[in-house]
Amino acid sequence: MLVITTPTGDIGRQVLDRVLAGGEPVRVIARDSSRLPEHVRAQVEVVEGSHADADTIAKALEGADRLFWLVPPAGFRDAGPARSYYLDFTHAAAREAASRGVRMVHVTSLGDGYDGEAGLLSAALDMDELIESTGVQYRALALPFFMENVLRQVQPIARQGVFSMANSADRTLLTVATQDVAAAAADLLLDNTWSGQARVPLAGPDSLTPDAMAEIITETLDRTVRYQQVPLADFQDRMVQRGASPSLAQDMADMVNAQNNGIYDAEPRDPASATATDFRQWCQNVLKPAVQS
Repeated sequence: MLVITTPTGDIGRQVLDRVLAGGEPVRVIARDSSRLPEHVRAQVEVVEGSHADADTIAKALEGADRLFWLVPPAGFRDAGPARSYYLDFTHAAAREAASRGVRMVHVTSLGDGYDGEAGLLSAALDMDELIESTGVQYRALALPFFMENVLRQVQPIARQGVFSMANSADRTLLTVATQDVAAAAADLLLDNTWSGQARVPLAGPDSLTPDAMAEIITETLDRTVRYQQVPLADFQDRMVQRGASPSLAQDMADMVNAQNNGIYDAEPRDPASATATDFRQWCQNVLKPAVQS
């Protein structure tokens, strides 16, 4: 029995689709089962509740042997320190999985070994240490910058020909597409041969600066799109003005600062294991339809 968390999220729903195709029994944890597509509800067992809740996770893991784990984003307004949120959310699941002999495949950040504060990314790396400390068998999918982050810029790209972030315009970023993350997670969940504890760094085949991303977007859309770097302090202030908690704004700013300082380069990875989707292909298949819709 496979247990899938965040079954309606960007990554979780893709993992779910792939493991369902594998033909094995699947159980999902969902706060609201009505958000699941009808064809999915017909194929899975649903445990309603939060996967941070000890009773919910114990019920979901009964008779299971594999767990896909992803910590969802905290509430925009109510988020406290990211470390507390990640650790509190994960503690019961890691302990329960270890006691039941359930293998975990979880989503985390690339950058193990980075010497510095990295906000949300530091919280994810601390979560890894918690999971490891329980003795549970796991594979940690260590991820860099999501290509899908650019989808937040669809309107300014379409209307003004610009996308903006606080990332340095000339600092390269390793990137990954969520479809490749889901494929790797599903492959591990459906593979009964691995054991022990290990990290699996994932990244696409190219490393691009935001300026280079803008050039590829320009070529893909056949219209000029430029990158605009927002000062980090302004980025943090704007988050608070839009309703983010001060803790979340600080954690986001620390994350971007760490990206600008090369956190994704701190963890060794095998270039031969690069994921399939490059940024140009992602722009053609995902960004362009979104801009044109």
